[in-house]
Amino acid sequence: MSPARIVVLVLLSLAGSTAALTEEPQAPQQCWTPEALAGTEAELKPQSTHKSLDLAPLKLVTLPTATPIKPELRGSIRGVELPPDKKLIALTFDLCEENGYVSGYDGRIVDYLRAQAIKATFFAGGKWMETHPERAEQLITDPLFEVGSHGLRHLDLSNVSDATLGEEITLTEAAYARAKAALTTRQCLIGAAPAQPTERMTLLRFPYGRCNDKALAAAANAGFVSVQWDLVTGDPDPRVSAKTIANTILTKAHPGAIIVAHANGRGHNTAEALALALPKLKEQGYSFVTVSELLQAGKPVIATRCYQNTPGEMTHVARSTVQRGSHDLFSIFTAPN
Repeated sequence: MSPARIVVLVLLSLAGSTAALTEEPQAPQQCWTPEALAGTEAELKPQSTHKSLDLAPLKLVTLPTATPIKPELRGSIRGVELPPDKKLIALTFDLCEENGYVSGYDGRIVDYLRAQAIKATFFAGGKWMETHPERAEQLITDPLFEVGSHGLRHLDLSNVSDATLGEEITLTEAAYARAKAALTTRQCLIGAAPAQPTERMTLLRFPYGRCNDKALAAAANAGFVSVQWDLVTGDPDPRVSAKTIANTILTKAHPGAIIVAHANGRGHNTAEALALALPKLKEQGYSFVTVSELLQAGKPVIATRCYQNTPGEMTHVARSTVQRGSHDLFSIFTAPN
């Protein structure tokens, strides 16, 4: 066993006592040992494949009834205005995957969050959940984490047909439902945690950070709050060091921030950056919550469009990224302002 893995397992074993002292919920132990929960090197790297996602099983899933989102929460949520006495931040990690490859699972990030009892929200693609069923189940049942939708196959939802838009939204929820059903069958939800997974996903992050009026309306009508970000780590770019990512987080952090990073094997240096930045944020009085908890704590900052830093900039970035392929996803987060 490698020294790094031993460290991870020690951290995981200590997480129980640490979280008990802070009254934070624990990772599920009903179906997995700490060793089974820990990430591995083998699953970190994305793999190319010629297979496309089989939609047939997803189309057979009966979904729970969704309540359309109320008008005051429609639009693209970029952050939250909080009362002066609250210093809350939402860490979010995208789990992108499209046809043509199977993306990774960065257990180093998840292991660290569990060891430190830090809450986070994962925006998972439906295809990612289908190709990583056990990891999806672990995230869904863990009360530290919240799982939202990142579309089915990581398509630009501002540039698809109505039928495809509907599939990308509903079949991602079907993938979540399949994972949750597997947990129930294995009795992983019986006494596994103090809080049970939500019946359905309620948050959606648009792939490529791209949306339009039609996509926003479709998401809201399907019961999804559209969530973007207001602090970009730049972690898909392998040229960005852990120290730079940490400095970006520490420099731009503010109460109500939604931070975007990646946990699908394309978040380069993210795990190391979190270990540098998050303890310092805690020292500054910040607490980490899920996106849903952040929304409940204040007033959402809502835009009528999706964009990185300034309106309109994502159009060129999404177009050039799609043309070059998913392996250049980092360009989204390093585009000029």
